[in-house]
Amino acid sequence: MRQIVLDTETTGIEPKEGHRIIEIGCVEVVNRRLTGNHFHVYINPGRHIEQEAIEVHGITNEFLADKPTFSQVAQEFVSFIKGAQLVIHNAPFDVGFMDHEFNMEPATKGLITSNICDVLDTLVLARQMHPGQKNNLDALCKRYGIDNSHRTLHGALLDAEILADVYLLMTGGQTKLKLASTGSSDADSTAIRRIQRNANKLKVIKASADELTQHEARLDIVQNAGGKCLWRPEPEGVS
Repeated sequence: MRQIVLDTETTGIEPKEGHRIIEIGCVEVVNRRLTGNHFHVYINPGRHIEQEAIEVHGITNEFLADKPTFSQVAQEFVSFIKGAQLVIHNAPFDVGFMDHEFNMEPATKGLITSNICDVLDTLVLARQMHPGQKNNLDALCKRYGIDNSHRTLHGALLDAEILADVYLLMTGGQTKLKLASTGSSDADSTAIRRIQRNANKLKVIKASADELTQHEARLDIVQNAGGKCLWRPEPEGVS
């Protein structure tokens, strides 16, 4: 099975109000193994980014000024995800934006994500597995022992990497996460790190001599009353 763990960042929260995708991050999983193959692009949305969104992901209008438009990356993006199962946390948000972008471009107009990919929503999965608990990405990292302390801001590729680790742990374990540029220092700085739990050994409290004497006295009372003490060996010949 080929799966693509995907995340996006946007100019705002509602595509119907004209908000658009500004970053796409994807990592590839084949037969539950991270391949190191990934897709990552920043996109010039052709519109202003809301300040509230900048405070979440840190991507500014100035940074995106020289980046490609969605129409320039659409075909490459579709080719990368086509036929795969998309793994997304809170899938309706990202899929809604993707469908909106597809519909705005002549080359992809009428394209619907669900027509080219299956979609698995890890938020729905997490709520089924952990009902009544927090199931955002930070809460899941804490629950599954994933160190995401380097995640000070949201970022599509980093969040996709973390979600891949979370998803594979949620569904039965995983191999080590590696990007295509594993040999670079950048890859080392964004690698998922597991928290080492050095729990103290349980303290063993032994009974005192007085407590042992009282225990034996209680067993004598049970035996004298005709009871059977499981804590004392039966005398030889007695069944």
